[in-house]
Amino acid sequence: MNDKPPPPPIATLSSNVIQDATVTDADRPRLRRRLRQQRRQLSKTQQRHAAHRLARLVWSSALFRRSRHIGFYLANDGELNLTPLLQHAWAMRKTCYLPVITPDRRLRFAPYHPGDKLAPNLFGIPEPAGAGLRSVDARLLDLLLLPLVGFDLQGNRLGMGGGFYDRSLAFLRHRRHWRKPRLLGIAHALQRVDTLAPQWWDVPLDGVATEQQLHLI
Repeated sequence: MNDKPPPPPIATLSSNVIQDATVTDADRPRLRRRLRQQRRQLSKTQQRHAAHRLARLVWSSALFRRSRHIGFYLANDGELNLTPLLQHAWAMRKTCYLPVITPDRRLRFAPYHPGDKLAPNLFGIPEPAGAGLRSVDARLLDLLLLPLVGFDLQGNRLGMGGGFYDRSLAFLRHRRHWRKPRLLGIAHALQRVDTLAPQWWDVPLDGVATEQQLHLI
């Protein structure tokens, strides 16, 4: 029998916000595990309602309406599902893209239309596939929707830890030269924390959308 006490919590959950002192680098792995577990515990009904509420908030925004080339993702591991928003974007005749992992572990973005062929990538997540697949650099997108594990309202994000988006968007750290794409993080409201300590390679968000609120920074 293991009598060893459990580790102390990183933070307490109150009003859907994890409130504590600034989350440091040392806190990130444990916080990442906790937030992933919480979103996976949402029921299918909760996930479906959240996806439709999020879609209504985002598609009515000027940021979304002005954007013609938009990067999406296919939900995995309890992430907020973008399918209702994607279907609305197709109806608005926007050009929609999905991320494709390159051999150097970066992301490019392939156009995605209803019925296009998908195949699982090295993480088992479906991505566009097939002979003659075309893809573009993130610089050619107007808006990119990023899945988050955690976030704060200062534009700091906690991802899955693989660094794919950070490497692929590093050019945005020089924002005097690059204005696109605008980065909108997507997460359940319960994934918000008070403050995340930014790391030097982090690319800040332009806003965050949850099923409760669209917050532009």
